[in-house]
Amino acid sequence: MKAQVLLPKVFNFPFTYNSKTKGKIGNLVEVPFGSKKEIGVIWKNNYFEPKNIKIKDISKKTEYSLNKKLVDFIEWFSSYNMVPIGLVLKMVIGNIDKFIRIKDNSIVVKKTEIKNFKLNKEQLSALKFLEKTNNKFDVSVLQGTTGSGKTLVYFERIKKIIEKNNQALVLLPEIFLTNDFKSRFENFFGFEPAIWHSKITPKQRRLIWKGVIKNEIKILVGARSALLLPFKKLGIIIVDEEHDTSYKQDEGVIYNARDMAISRANFEGIPVHLVTSVPSIETYNNIQNKKYRHIKIFKRYDNYPLPKAKIINLNLNKKKNKFIATETIDLVKKYLDRGDQALFFINRRGFAPYLICKKCGFKHICSNCSLYLTFHKIKDKAICHHCSFEKKIKTKCRSKGNCEFIMYGPGVEKIFEEVKVIFPDKKINIFSSDYLKTKHETEDLFKNINDKTIDILVGTQMISKGFNFPKLNCIVVIDADFSGRGYDLRTTEKNIQLYHQLSGRAGRFSSESLIIYQTLVPSDVTLNELIKNKSEELLKNELLLREKNKLPPFKRLIAIIISSKDQNLSLRGAREIKIKLNQIKDIEVLGPVDSPLLKIKKNFRSRLLIKFDNQIFMQKKITKVLNGLKISQKIKLRVDVDPINFA
Repeated sequence: MKAQVLLPKVFNFPFTYNSKTKGKIGNLVEVPFGSKKEIGVIWKNNYFEPKNIKIKDISKKTEYSLNKKLVDFIEWFSSYNMVPIGLVLKMVIGNIDKFIRIKDNSIVVKKTEIKNFKLNKEQLSALKFLEKTNNKFDVSVLQGTTGSGKTLVYFERIKKIIEKNNQALVLLPEIFLTNDFKSRFENFFGFEPAIWHSKITPKQRRLIWKGVIKNEIKILVGARSALLLPFKKLGIIIVDEEHDTSYKQDEGVIYNARDMAISRANFEGIPVHLVTSVPSIETYNNIQNKKYRHIKIFKRYDNYPLPKAKIINLNLNKKKNKFIATETIDLVKKYLDRGDQALFFINRRGFAPYLICKKCGFKHICSNCSLYLTFHKIKDKAICHHCSFEKKIKTKCRSKGNCEFIMYGPGVEKIFEEVKVIFPDKKINIFSSDYLKTKHETEDLFKNINDKTIDILVGTQMISKGFNFPKLNCIVVIDADFSGRGYDLRTTEKNIQLYHQLSGRAGRFSSESLIIYQTLVPSDVTLNELIKNKSEELLKNELLLREKNKLPPFKRLIAIIISSKDQNLSLRGAREIKIKLNQIKDIEVLGPVDSPLLKIKKNFRSRLLIKFDNQIFMQKKITKVLNGLKISQKIKLRVDVDPINFA
């Protein structure tokens, strides 16, 4: 008896093996492959079987199996995202060959004390609305003002799901969110959640994988990759902060975890809830078209209002070589004097993004990428934020002696130094990924913030993501810039969401809070509409603009990035690929053009952009053309379905 076995490798097809007993689709089996034994999955028998090749036997079956719904989802995921099916399987089963050889005890769930939470009328109404799905496939959007208790609503929803012996998956956009989230979870459910992300230990990974496939773990909280875990009885998926672009995986297997979560819920026949304060443009469009159900909650905890907003014109209020206006300092001081915390926000890591020698004009540019190096004072080095290349900034000057660098533009470290000079008696900390490398560092910072041993935070974008700081009542946006860099389709949308999220970090437990927007363009329409809390109007206008320009969500885009060590080869390869793609009907192929980020990791990049009607599934035709290409081995192709930028 023959069986098709899919292996977790870069193959787009399964391999044929002999099986002594009838295997069930989804069974995990051990098979010989080359000189090794590998774990694979018995797959559907609708693939080509080789002739005149000696077929090997399946070595043994394991106790584990993927359900048919997941098998179907893996095939669809591979087809939609144009990636080899074997690589998708690898995301599902990982290093299972190592897992199954180790016998573990069952997961011990640590019990904690449950706090009593009572939903207000608005939250109860939202819960009832979400429950109307009757636990069949349905996409519902839970939209709420920051601080309105959206998390509490979906916790109640999950509680009822797991009481029926089903499992729940909660997706978060960033692993940094899990620490703050974990304590709220324990207070509500009375036990620790299972947490899945790239930084967990191999042992944790093994225990969670086994707990999920055996239905021993009822609730899993995780980053993107948690979506591909082999749940035995998945009952609901929650996508928190659904608008966050961190859900887009842009290395390895490229996919959007939010969109794939909706698809997995469809295959599983279960509800999926998208949770947000300001929805993504795609979600907003689907709400408008009645494709997604939608409920809003407005009231914050104890009816505390959102912060008041003030625009400060940097053209009038900024001292030379300083980035914090005099008027800003006076306003912040009032909040600090009454015992509140303040946050200075700038979305740039490091100390200074540009270093230019005032004598010879030399600029520090990455030797691997076409990017300026950012100076990081913490390391006393200039660093590339794409390839992590580092170098000391001491450079021999073309004029005389060593270069004397002027540092242009502020990063979070520079603002930190300026704040220290302005408020020398205050305890100040940086909230940035460069300063929170370990779990211990992160936990210590959260504790110090909540214990009020920190007066001022200087933070990057990660601080806007779902954190709850009770005494934070004043926020300063150092540079409220809405211009974007020209190659990001979502600049306006992301700014609306970012600044709305940011303002929601203030005034969680205060009736008087403030967000200050420092800007060189005080008349900017988007900023002025944003401070009136008219984010929905802004999204509506953005949608009209997208429709007029035939952009997503009204058209579908697939980007093809062609890279090579030789720039001419990259561009020539892109032209040849375009000729082949133009043979497909009903698509428009734009380009090739040089990528805005021309060189990354010593590879020159050219781009093609495929545009077509979003009701048509074109991926199979495009994949067939790409698989049939005969191009130089010196060229690499990267396919990005539904790109979020054109970098």
